[in-house]
Amino acid sequence: MYRLRFTTVVAAPLTVAFDVARALGRPWPFPLEEVESVRPVSDRYAGGPDSGRRRVTHARTFTATGAGTVVEEEVSWETGLPGALGGLVDRAVLRRRVLRAMRRHLDGYAALAAVRALDVVQVVGAAIVRGDGAGGSEVLVAQRGSGALAGLWEFPGGKVEPGEGHEAALVRECAEELGVAVVPQAFVGEVPLDGAVAGGAPGASTLRVWWARLAGGEPVAHEHRELRWVRAADLEALDWIAADRPLLPAVRALRARR
Repeated sequence: MYRLRFTTVVAAPLTVAFDVARALGRPWPFPLEEVESVRPVSDRYAGGPDSGRRRVTHARTFTATGAGTVVEEEVSWETGLPGALGGLVDRAVLRRRVLRAMRRHLDGYAALAAVRALDVVQVVGAAIVRGDGAGGSEVLVAQRGSGALAGLWEFPGGKVEPGEGHEAALVRECAEELGVAVVPQAFVGEVPLDGAVAGGAPGASTLRVWWARLAGGEPVAHEHRELRWVRAADLEALDWIAADRPLLPAVRALRARR
């Protein structure tokens, strides 16, 4: 079995990166069949020419980062030829073909995903932390005051405006909602949203949360019913909106990064 690995950073959230990759398919002149697929984090396909002389497996994983989605791909294949002859055919022909096909495919994929991302509403949130690990750090949480999610808790933030960077949107939203300036520190994680939260088709957009620090001042609830500083260990006890709850383990782990 021979293999090559490829890594691409796509300027798009997880769901867009995954859906565009699925729509484009793979750059091979023969069909592959789906072995497994877990949207929006991974998929694996396998198959080969009808003659059965070669078998190809193409697996992808999608990981959210502050810069976008990191797509890691592994392509493995068999020549169908024995020993040294198979190795010679691989080095002289097949490996070069795989490299050329994947490079063309990945360039087009990254460009298309970045364009598609412009049409999807994104939401950003801030896990604002104060205090030190020894004294028990605290995280700022906000309680919704109106709408279907009134009374539930969330990380402050909101929708990204067209043409706005995600971290710039985070700073703007915190200034509007809390009356304070924040400094984003590191990316925490990403969660797919349903259509009711961000508009559009369910699962098309995502919530992207950053760990942030206060640049000064004390937050004021301009748009929420209540703000509260909560110890990281006590976050689970709150009644969270569904989109934010999956990120709680990563937020609790921030104490180790301070």
